[in-house]
Amino acid sequence: MILAPSDVTAPDGPVADGVRPATAPSHAGLADDVLERLPGVDARWSRYVDVPDTDGTSDAAGRSTRRWHVLDNRVDPSGPDGQGTVLAVHGNPTWSYLWRRLVAAAPRGWRVVAVDQLGMGFSERTAPRTLAQRVDDLGALTAALGITGPVVTVAHDWGGPVSLGWALAHREQLRAVVLTNTAVHQPAGSAAPGLIRLARTPGIRQLSCVVTPTFVRATTALSRPPLPAPVRDAFAAPYDSVSRRVAVGDFVADIPFEGEHESAGTLDTIAEGVRHLDVPALLLWGPRDPVFTGVHLADLRERMPHADVHRYEGASHLVVEDAPRAVDDAWRWITATVERPLPDATSTVERPLPDTHAPLWQGLLDRAGDPATAVVELGGEGRRIGFDLLEQRVRDLAAGLVLHGVRPGHRVALLVPPGADLTLAVYACWQAGASVVVADAGLGLRRMGRALRGARPDHLIAIDRGLAAAAAMRVPGARVVSGPRLPRAVERALGVTASVGELVDAGRRRPDVVPTPRGDDAECAVLFTSGATGAPKGVVYRGRQLRAQLAALRATYGLTADDRLVAAFAPFALYGPALGLASAVPDMDVTAPATLTATALADAVAAVEGTVVFASPAALRNVVHTASSLTPQHRSALAGVRLLMSAGAPVPASLLHEVAALVPQARLHTPYGMTECLPVADISLAQIDAAGHGDGVCVGHPVPGVTVALSALDADGRATGALADATGTTGEICVRADHVKDRYDQLWATEADSSRDHGWHRTGDVGHLDDDGRLWVEGRLVHVVTTADGPLTPVGPEQRVEAVGDVALAAFVGVGPVGTQQPVVVVTTTGCARPGLADADLARAVRGAAAVGVAAVLVTDRMPVDIRHASKIDRARVARWAERVLAGERVGRP
Repeated sequence: MILAPSDVTAPDGPVADGVRPATAPSHAGLADDVLERLPGVDARWSRYVDVPDTDGTSDAAGRSTRRWHVLDNRVDPSGPDGQGTVLAVHGNPTWSYLWRRLVAAAPRGWRVVAVDQLGMGFSERTAPRTLAQRVDDLGALTAALGITGPVVTVAHDWGGPVSLGWALAHREQLRAVVLTNTAVHQPAGSAAPGLIRLARTPGIRQLSCVVTPTFVRATTALSRPPLPAPVRDAFAAPYDSVSRRVAVGDFVADIPFEGEHESAGTLDTIAEGVRHLDVPALLLWGPRDPVFTGVHLADLRERMPHADVHRYEGASHLVVEDAPRAVDDAWRWITATVERPLPDATSTVERPLPDTHAPLWQGLLDRAGDPATAVVELGGEGRRIGFDLLEQRVRDLAAGLVLHGVRPGHRVALLVPPGADLTLAVYACWQAGASVVVADAGLGLRRMGRALRGARPDHLIAIDRGLAAAAAMRVPGARVVSGPRLPRAVERALGVTASVGELVDAGRRRPDVVPTPRGDDAECAVLFTSGATGAPKGVVYRGRQLRAQLAALRATYGLTADDRLVAAFAPFALYGPALGLASAVPDMDVTAPATLTATALADAVAAVEGTVVFASPAALRNVVHTASSLTPQHRSALAGVRLLMSAGAPVPASLLHEVAALVPQARLHTPYGMTECLPVADISLAQIDAAGHGDGVCVGHPVPGVTVALSALDADGRATGALADATGTTGEICVRADHVKDRYDQLWATEADSSRDHGWHRTGDVGHLDDDGRLWVEGRLVHVVTTADGPLTPVGPEQRVEAVGDVALAAFVGVGPVGTQQPVVVVTTTGCARPGLADADLARAVRGAAAVGVAAVLVTDRMPVDIRHASKIDRARVARWAERVLAGERVGRP
């Protein structure tokens, strides 16, 4: 029986001597009295349902039903469900209000039923319910509502096990599962959530959960950023008295931490049943949750390996509150999943053909007996290792890793500086069938920790400082030290179980251990982006994609076995052995590119008689600044370089001309690409000069095997246009190539955005093609300034402003609401005494050079740039600073 809110008049029952009478909700006329005052919820969704009690008992009034409150967007109870029903189940101590955005955003034809579990929200208060009862209760409710399927369950917190229990019992109705920050099992060796254990302590439970609203209020206090006060009050609205909070404490008490707990068996059954729940699944996660952590996410992924995952950086326990876009992502996934045809149960799955490609380490195998130098380290002990010894040690370490427990498909995080040890670890992991996880230390400790925790490595190989950092960053994985063993007490504290040297020795003694090859289609690397325009993203590569990248580099730059590589940029330091090239790493801090000096570069070139150099623009800038220290011998070594490449950020032609004087025989090239695909395009210094000035940075023609298209921008600066290669049209740059990344790791929504055009990767850069087919980059899509007259891209104005006398750097940003932003230019000058408004003469010169309307010109002495490349300006941060300055606030530099 379904009742409208105005039909409810039962009073709230008191709590006496621990006995809680079953009562209907206390708030008469709920729609008028409460819901109409709550932000974001439509009171018309509210209804009550009388449902047969699953325990078969009657209350003192002889009733054998329990009254539920639900939010249901099917205002007409007799109307059709259309596409399907989403059954949304909250946890403790929230209620159906958690799903208000899910209800509001429901596409046409979709019914959403967001329940208040018995005792919770505005549903009837009852005696304590076990997990098994709650599963049965939910089944009784869906039967009363006439829900038949297809059903997609959506759940949070301890609503997760309840909804999964319902899903297992109603498999014929189930179409898909969406879970947000929940758990069905506490993995062995991990501690149960401290906050829940504390709340579950009997005395504390009664005080914090029932007598006071502490638990209710603390849950919403976990959100990052903090929730608005009206929203926090809305979550607390159903729990405004002791009697209405009793179930909050009961719910906590029903968490089965102990094996003999009444609900333990039910939870175990659900946890094991999930392994066989062969329906599409989506896990939406807040990584900053102190209750359900990465341990619980990893457990769910192990039980549901087919699940799509998206982690919302910065979000906490209430992920749909902290990351509101999660609701849109959930609907996008749900509608795509349900519209996708179900697989034919009679069809057979084709097995992949046996892999016939050479492995990634073929270049190393080809030179297995060659004593010639493979890797040289400058600085420290200045080690040098030959191809023969490197190949042998890689083979031995691979066997040792297998003996140590590394299995095909495991992830191994590497916190080892570029050089022989990192090369050894990478190629040994690949031979052992593992995937390497590489997060550049240039990300900074905080962001690198978040990246590595998110990747959930099974093992960690690190130097001593890396082990200490991993402990501080709470990175999971069995520890192996790269380098000498540490004092026993230190190793015990850091969790070290072996050293690389010991594993090499163990593998040498067991030549019978042959790692299982995984083939070209297996995951082999997770490489993190620089995070210059947001949180670093894990980019997953399969073997075939890295092989294609090596082939693209070899073909584009004519690399041969006679070349020797000097890599002042960490990723390229690993390519040498795969290409069969000797390589050297200069004596520098690879996390700080600007520490590369001219003499350090020349010493590295001399050490291997280098012919190819790769360095970032920031590194080259310091090379030029320190060139006066070069000796004739240094200059002679640099004269042997035939090719110099620089990428990672725009490289000014003026800088390249200065570098050209130091490597007089070299061709200077600037590849364009990104962590997700490199190279995309390429241009030489001579071609840059021939292209001249334009609206952006000319990055040349696409390299062989790469196709470039553009998605034109609309009036609001969104890339909505169909993919095309028309000249002169500014749009998002999209690429197609065999060496494009496989996917983003645990970022389903981001991946869906970037690959929404099948076979293409949307780069997030904006630009245009000229009449000669050359690609010009005009900035990042997120940095497009959306004025009332249309979108403006930043790079062209910045280049023109930087030609003004005293200007060193310029940032072109938008201030104000999207669609009506005002263009602002922020510049750095050598004579800036105090950040703020530019003087009249400078402002006039900047406005004249920009060639577009500029509302204000500000000046500062330093720009915020990314850590890895020390070149990419954080325009979003500059825009926030500019807005505060123009609002009259007293602020420092951006």
